[in-house]
Amino acid sequence: MATVLLVEDDDTLREALKYLLRREGHEVHTAADGRKALEQFDRVAPEIILLDLMIPILDGIEVCRRVREVSDVPIIMLTAKNSEGDIVLGLEVGADDYITKPYSTPELLARIRSAIRRAHSKTAPEPSEDPGDDILHVSGITMDIQRHRVTLEDQTVALPLKEFDLLEVLMRNAGRVLTRRQLLNRVWGPDYVGDTKTLDVHIRRLRAKLEPNPATPTRLVTVRGLGYRFEAD
Repeated sequence: MATVLLVEDDDTLREALKYLLRREGHEVHTAADGRKALEQFDRVAPEIILLDLMIPILDGIEVCRRVREVSDVPIIMLTAKNSEGDIVLGLEVGADDYITKPYSTPELLARIRSAIRRAHSKTAPEPSEDPGDDILHVSGITMDIQRHRVTLEDQTVALPLKEFDLLEVLMRNAGRVLTRRQLLNRVWGPDYVGDTKTLDVHIRRLRAKLEPNPATPTRLVTVRGLGYRFEAD
């Protein structure tokens, strides 16, 4: 079970979700606006955040952005909006997943369990006997797995955890086509129940940081109808 920070300004929905999560065995802390959400984040160090997009004082996008500056804690956006722009923006500033209202209780609980399992499975890697396993060089990009560092032509590229994990999978399989489902299984876990939009946004973010011209990618290419391929040297 996990420590959950629930950020929701609708009193009725917040109390219902709090009851539901506590019944599941979680320790639940709540906030009704963005400023209190950040205060609670600092105070309780949650293992997962359920974050409504439309909250007062600081909206969910700003809260997510500030949390991501200091933490890789899983963040699931809760939003009544189903527009492409809102979802994409939330994912771009660092949310791991999203679910739109109205949502079913089983689906929400499944997303939470999946996110918590993925977070708990992120343990420190064992030292490798072969240093080559921890340093990847593909298409002018160098990835140091142990130091969580990526460089492009000797310039450091800052990547949040999900982007780093996704890039590692792609670079380790350079030259091979990986389907969207394969990538979701490897990075978000085999029990991930969301759609592929989350993956596509993270791919777009990587292209913006790693491609000379993201509109016509030469490293991270789309294989129509299948998935993505990281071009080998």
